[in-house]
This record gives sequence, structure tokens and C-alpha cells, in this order.
Amino acid sequence: MMSRPLLLVFLLIILIITSQFEWRQPLIAELEAAPTVNQRQNQISKREEGVKEKIILSQEKNIHRLNELVRSLQQQLLQCRGNNETTNGTVGRMSEHVIELERQQILDD
Repeated sequence: MMSRPLLLVFLLIILIITSQFEWRQPLIAELEAAPTVNQRQNQISKREEGVKEKIILSQEKNIHRLNELVRSLQQQLLQCRGNNETTNGTVGRMSEHVIELERQQILDD
């Protein structure tokens, strides 16, 4: 039979070995999980970049459309001004003509 001190040493060695094995398992699991966490973070950051690029592209399209609308409105404004000047010129000439006719009628009377 084994003596008591030898038995205690044997049990102590078994306890130490099993405790180290249990400590190493979580460390190994964490080390194995670390790359997947990094991969997930990389995927998330790539998705965020993709979303940001899409937002920027849609904003650029909207800005382009707005610029086209501004150009169109400026052209319409210029046309209206031209029409207005033509109308004002015609009205001005017509009013001058009416005044001339009224003068002639006054003189004729």
C-alpha cells in the first residue's frame, strides 16, 4: 500500500494537472474565437463602408438632379423676362400710339 504522504502528493499532482487543463480550455476557446470576432468586425466595417458609399452616391445623384432643376428654372426665368420685356415694349408702344391717337382726336375736335 501507498503511504499517506505519497497518496496526498499523487492527488495533488492530479489536481494540478486537471486544473491547468480546465484553465487552458477557455483560453484556447478565446483564442479560437478571436479571429471570428475580428472577421465579424471586418465584415461589419465593410458593410458600413458600403452603406456610406451608397448614401454618398445617392446624394450626388440628388445634387445633380437639383442642379438640372436650377438650370431649367433659370432658363424659364430668362424666357419670362424676355417675354415680359417684349410685352412691356409692346404695351409701351401701344400706349404711345393710343396717346397719339387721342391727341389727334383732340386736335381734330
